[in-house]
Amino acid sequence: MKLTEARQQFISSWGAFGTHWGINRTMAQIHALLLISSDPLTQDDVMEELNISRGNTNMNIRELINWGLVERVLLQGHRKEYFAAEKDIWKVVKQIVRERKKRELEPMLQLLDKLEEVEGDKRDKNVKSFLTTVSNIKKLGNQADKTLDTMINAEENWFLNTLLKIIK
Repeated sequence: MKLTEARQQFISSWGAFGTHWGINRTMAQIHALLLISSDPLTQDDVMEELNISRGNTNMNIRELINWGLVERVLLQGHRKEYFAAEKDIWKVVKQIVRERKKRELEPMLQLLDKLEEVEGDKRDKNVKSFLTTVSNIKKLGNQADKTLDTMINAEENWFLNTLLKIIK
């Protein structure tokens, strides 16, 4: 397989994978392109390579910056903005987990805290059933939160060795 074909397949596949990580396809494709590029790229480079509009490119690069997956790069003697992706995949995974936790898990846990304050007679079977369900989901969510914090704070080798022990 030639490099151009492999690059295109990687970008396309990373775009599809990104939708499973909470990132839209175009955003993931831009991330893939920046990830495999040896040098930082301009917005025009991204637009041309992926055949997408300026607005779509701009919006998705800004969002990748917000996620902490891409950074602006200033090149001396150049007026245009350049962009580069974090190349350390372990850091990328940790950042995606950190952002998904912040955007999804933490708001859910906050909601569950509020839902536990439901008014009503705690002896009523409907209230009791509701509180039991909310409590069980909250316990699972708190455990997931602790596990994700451990992963985020872990070193790559420790995490992978621990994961392999669990799988065996």
